[in-house]
Amino acid sequence: MAIDSTAQSSNFTLHDTIASAKKRDSIRYVQKDAMDEIEKVVKLREREPVDSECLKPGKILTSIFPAIGYSLSNGVTFILATNFSFYTDNSATTNLSVISLNPLYSLKQQTIIPVISSVWLSNNKINLLGDYRFYQYPSLTYGLGGRRLLSQSDSVDYSYIKISQEALYRIVPNLYGGGGYNLDYHYNIQESGNNRQYFRYTDGVTQTTSSGLVARLKYDDRANINNPENAFYADITYRDNLTALGSTSDWREVDIEFRKYIRLSKHPRNILAFWNWNEFTYGPYRNAVPYFDLPSTGWDEYSNSGRGYIQGRFRGADMVYLEGEDRFDILNNGLLGGVVFCNGESVPNYPTTKFSVIHVGKGIGLRIKLNKYSQTNLCIDYGWGDGGSQGFFFNVGEVF
Repeated sequence: MAIDSTAQSSNFTLHDTIASAKKRDSIRYVQKDAMDEIEKVVKLREREPVDSECLKPGKILTSIFPAIGYSLSNGVTFILATNFSFYTDNSATTNLSVISLNPLYSLKQQTIIPVISSVWLSNNKINLLGDYRFYQYPSLTYGLGGRRLLSQSDSVDYSYIKISQEALYRIVPNLYGGGGYNLDYHYNIQESGNNRQYFRYTDGVTQTTSSGLVARLKYDDRANINNPENAFYADITYRDNLTALGSTSDWREVDIEFRKYIRLSKHPRNILAFWNWNEFTYGPYRNAVPYFDLPSTGWDEYSNSGRGYIQGRFRGADMVYLEGEDRFDILNNGLLGGVVFCNGESVPNYPTTKFSVIHVGKGIGLRIKLNKYSQTNLCIDYGWGDGGSQGFFFNVGEVF
């Protein structure tokens, strides 16, 4: 049988071209992180781990980044940004668990030690949520409402302990319900200034306690909270603070939150992310909610809301908040990325309950991949707000 050598040669060339293209694509999109770049200078790992090793249950993916920086809330800071990510069971059926520990010390003599965790047990049957913090926090307070000016600030100093632990149980896939306990204890409170509004609300107290039971219902299909893609999150939390449990006063809070992530492209990665956060408080009498437990800028779970404004800039009995962000790769290997963001927040004007002002923040940011297996980023953002407010903001893992 005669063989068409021309056809044979053409077929070989076609297969060779396809194989070469696939190889080029795999090289082009191979993921890199900060450790890969550091190891070009200093060898820190014995060998490059494979994905199967990193995804084993019990294997802890550690991201540690010591840094010196400057933020609007803390001034010059020294921070050890740390993220521990791991699977408690098969990664195909169990979400990635994350524990973040980001101790910070600033030249303003602020000490902040937060430990925040979301641990998923086997097959996502139980989600354990923890939030433990200690603050020694000399800072500024601006009073209540959305019309307070930057110039209307007074110095305040206090210590703060937070203890929060919840257990949520799967009802149906991605839907969880449960509850727990929450304590917010502010003590050694000292305010320096003549903010009559502050003293009228607080009556000059030096310590407050909010101790209560928590009930939560949430929908969460994020496989990795460090860096969600194509996911949706919804949460409603009810907190009942009771004098019977040690609270300064009886008061209640309802938090409603939504997050949506839309992947526009995979290579290079481009994601639209949206965040809606709402807090509503009420009690049997005016001023029942302790001043430092009122909804306020930057006092959400991860202290990330309101980029463009200093923490505590706006405070009121309620708060509504909306933010959008575009996240994109700068390098195809994922080592460097960028974001642009815009947010809006509003609190009612004290002593009324009417929302009349929306404060807008916007900015840009850089993302540095600390760990390509847990998809943990170091976030460095610069934001602008109203009235000349602006500054740097730092985070490990995406802002929301």
